[in-house]
Amino acid sequence: MTGTVKIFDTTLRDGTQGEGVSLSVEDKLKIAQRLDALGVTYIEGGWPGSNNKDIEFFIRVKDLKLKHAKVTAFGSTRRKETLADQDPNLNRIIEVGVSVATIFGKSWDFQVHTAIQTTLEENLAMIFDSVRYLKQNGLEVIYDAEHFFDGYKSNPDYALATIRKAEEAGADWIVLCDTNGGTLPHEITEIVKVVRQSVATPVGIHAHNDCELGVANSLAAVMAGATQVQGTINGYGERCGNANLVSIIPNLQLKLNYSVISEEQLASLTGVARYVSEIANMHMPVNQPYVGAAAFAHKGGIHVSAILRNSSTYEHIKPELVGNKQRVLVSELAGQSNLVFKAQEMGLDFDTNNQQTKQLIEQIKEMEHQGYQFEGADATLELLIRNAYGKLEEVFSLESFKIMVAKTMNQPVLTEAIVKVRVHGETCYNAAEGNGPVNALDNALRKCLLQYYPGLQNMHLSDYKVRVLDEKDATAAKVRVLIESSDFQNTWSTVGVSENIIEASWQALVDSIRYALLNQTRAASKQAESKERLGLVNH
Repeated sequence: MTGTVKIFDTTLRDGTQGEGVSLSVEDKLKIAQRLDALGVTYIEGGWPGSNNKDIEFFIRVKDLKLKHAKVTAFGSTRRKETLADQDPNLNRIIEVGVSVATIFGKSWDFQVHTAIQTTLEENLAMIFDSVRYLKQNGLEVIYDAEHFFDGYKSNPDYALATIRKAEEAGADWIVLCDTNGGTLPHEITEIVKVVRQSVATPVGIHAHNDCELGVANSLAAVMAGATQVQGTINGYGERCGNANLVSIIPNLQLKLNYSVISEEQLASLTGVARYVSEIANMHMPVNQPYVGAAAFAHKGGIHVSAILRNSSTYEHIKPELVGNKQRVLVSELAGQSNLVFKAQEMGLDFDTNNQQTKQLIEQIKEMEHQGYQFEGADATLELLIRNAYGKLEEVFSLESFKIMVAKTMNQPVLTEAIVKVRVHGETCYNAAEGNGPVNALDNALRKCLLQYYPGLQNMHLSDYKVRVLDEKDATAAKVRVLIESSDFQNTWSTVGVSENIIEASWQALVDSIRYALLNQTRAASKQAESKERLGLVNH
């Protein structure tokens, strides 16, 4: 190993400053448990001096009995021209009972004069007094040198003087912050090397992503001698975000050979990233490195043909190392190799010389030409392939549906759907209301199916997207509807295309339910196999 790097996660504090990110106390507690299981060293829970929600978090997090991580409270140095022991912000950090405090102070002379409007000497005293006071109260102290790189470039002697004051007061860590996110990697390298020669205290890096260099700058700092990295899951944070730990951790461990977390914890990285995005109600980009759904996805037929022989031909690591998986997308660019891969995933015997296979490829390409998009709708694709090879049971069929929408003055729009379907040879007729046509159809169809398939109650629609395909046709244009559905174990996507948005939605909705039932059948088969194996063992 090259060395050990400590991970400091500030998703619960700095991450919540990102636009659209808002976490309740319950949310923060759930995320803290996942971060602890991931193996991070520090979890920054919030600023107890700023709001009651963070105070409640610090009280309740003690009941979680975290195994790996230390919870740290955030705050600033004392106010100018006051005593540290009378500063409410510092005392609140002590009162919440954490073992680690993270406080920030000014390193840039411009900020000292402009932001806090005091003298350079008073700023040094504020840093020294605050760190010493927290140390006297038995806390581990991480000193965040705010705007350090800008400060160093403006006045290197003063910037270095600020961190020496923190060291003199007993700081356990000195973290260099690229607060405005405007520093380049070569500058980070040069300045961190100077700092490592100027102080004996361990150094960390806190980078922002305003130049899309948060990850690169963090790696540059580590290679120059930093041994702590601060960042957030999925890079959440103010403006353009913080350095993304989801990329930093595997880069350090798999590319630079640093010891960061265990192999088992690294394999949970994708799950953690997606879990946090769900809790934060933030869309996770499909092309996010390492953990995105497209990070190990292959579309071109030549690429797929190559990875079937050896995945290293087009993948820089094995996706399982970070808990992700290889995916093959099927589209108009697809050749037989793509369908062979998908069929192998399904356990189907797929003969590329079969005329049926060639017909299926042409069918898929023609459907893509009509507007279908299978690379974002794996569930619909699997149903299509299984149906072509006679491996899909027709669990229900539509006879008819009707939708009624009524609007009266000063009243909300009322939507009701009436569905008539055949299930196991029996006709079911049901009606239901909903927030809109698709929701009403979903509710009515479930009323018919739940009596036969009670497991559907665990399934819900998690996303619904509509795209107009032919803008020139205005309201008569063909539309593509993508529906994402989830249960307690899986997430899948389905697609429908039509000139009528209700028809397109119905196609995607029906495929979603059919796929849910297919998943339940597979799960039941696996459970039966497990019981059978256990029975053999008992004999």
